Amino acid sequence: MNVAGAAGGAAGRMPTKRRLPSAAASDPHRLFEDTSAARSPGLGPPSGGSSSSSSPPPPGPFLPDPVSSFAAAYGSSLATQGKELVDRNIDRFIPVTKLKYYFAVDTVYVGKKLGLLLFPFLHQDWQVQYQQDTPVAPRFDVNAPDLYIPVMAFITYILVAGLAMGTQNRFSPDLLGLQASSALAWLIVEVLAILLSLYLVTVNTDLSTIDLVAFSGYKYVGMIVGLLAGLLFGKTGYYLLLSWCCVTIVVFMIRTLRLKILSEAAAEGMLVRGAKNQLRMYLTMAVAGLQPLLMYWLTFHLVH
Repeated sequence: MNVAGAAGGAAGRMPTKRRLPSAAASDPHRLFEDTSAARSPGLGPPSGGSSSSSSPPPPGPFLPDPVSSFAAAYGSSLATQGKELVDRNIDRFIPVTKLKYYFAVDTVYVGKKLGLLLFPFLHQDWQVQYQQDTPVAPRFDVNAPDLYIPVMAFITYILVAGLAMGTQNRFSPDLLGLQASSALAWLIVEVLAILLSLYLVTVNTDLSTIDLVAFSGYKYVGMIVGLLAGLLFGKTGYYLLLSWCCVTIVVFMIRTLRLKILSEAAAEGMLVRGAKNQLRMYLTMAVAGLQPLLMYWLTFHLVH
């Protein structure tokens, strides 16, 4: 036997070494083989199986169509009923529909109304216009009361008061809040006093509480004019212009309220003599005379 044969026989008898996969060869301590590469990158079944037979069916709707339609209709009806209930309760305590009337203004009306408040001597016709027993909107009649000018005048008055306190180095948020709350409290007291007086005198009038708030709020226009004059020209300018505004607001209130409080006498074209009409006339004069007192009380301490 030659050497080659012996070597071949020896090689045949030696045990052969099993080759590990490349991943196992790189990490000899791994316990299991990674078979995830044999599948597709997604979460589907292996490539050898059929995806149509093993995939779950698509989810159906949460509720059947008739049930979901009924639930939607029921929810819509509940929302409608809730809205109607809220609207009814709001109208009971806050007359939103009436408030819309008092804010129905435009730029032309605001300009004419401010001119009427500052120069009432030039105005002749003070009657409020009506259309089918309903007063027309303020933007169509300068004699109609509104809430836009009183609200904006009140806010402007607070801002001018803050400016006046700032020029005197005594501005503080607490003082400004006290000024605003004081002005609002006096307005509420004034309106309540007028309502009580009308009740005691038993006046049959179409004046509402909102009308009284509007008429009482017009004095803030004159207060703003007086404060601005005080800031620009000192106390002399303040007293001059505030006195003018006090006279104009008295004239405005008398000519406006006498058609409301003395409606029966005004309808006849002359004042009817009598105790009740005298009381009504005194009440009108008292309401008009109260305006200058409040105007001075709420502004004199802001001018130095």
